[in-house]
Amino acid sequence: MTRGQIILIGGEKGGVGKSTITTNIAVEMSYRKAEVMIIDTDPQKTSINWIDRRNELIETGNLNVPRISGVSKDGNVKDIIKDFVTKYDLVLIDASGRDSQSLRTALTVADKFYCPIRASQADLETLPHICKIIEAARDFNENLMSKAIISCAPTNPLINEVEDAKSLLSDFTEYLGLAKTFIRDRKVYRDALLQGKGVVELDNIKALDEIKNLVNEILECN
Repeated sequence: MTRGQIILIGGEKGGVGKSTITTNIAVEMSYRKAEVMIIDTDPQKTSINWIDRRNELIETGNLNVPRISGVSKDGNVKDIIKDFVTKYDLVLIDASGRDSQSLRTALTVADKFYCPIRASQADLETLPHICKIIEAARDFNENLMSKAIISCAPTNPLINEVEDAKSLLSDFTEYLGLAKTFIRDRKVYRDALLQGKGVVELDNIKALDEIKNLVNEILECN
């Protein structure tokens, strides 16, 4: 039986752009003709609220864009993921910013795990525990691929936070690679989230390129 791809976006820090990355991957993939399902495991339901705004605009005729499906589910999400992956080309899990049952169970079935982090000491200090969670998940899912994404990165090229983060991440390469694409701290990402859109549907070429490059990288990684 053929099945879709399972991509988990999660970590141990809130406010690092997990829902922003999830929703923008979903939009870009939908324009590439993929049927996408988002499973939002975060009690804040940021991705589900975004889907609701998007669907309301579609239904009222104010937005002519691809529709994206989504459900809210916490706890053990393994069975619902395995069900949806037989029906959709891509299942995206937006995990809450904490060590949770949903994060751990999703890791046992995910094809790829992306952990967004800010280039800050507080975020980097969570990496040893994340690596332990990845190690435990690989006892059940030995083919799990995992990478960190530097998110909310400064747009000012004179700030060296990104280079510092890349250097510190080199200590964790056994468990976490580093995505080549960085997601910068751009207002357009916040605007898109509030409008039920992706940045590829708005007029910001830099953000558009970031998302397209990230999706290309995700699709090419095995």
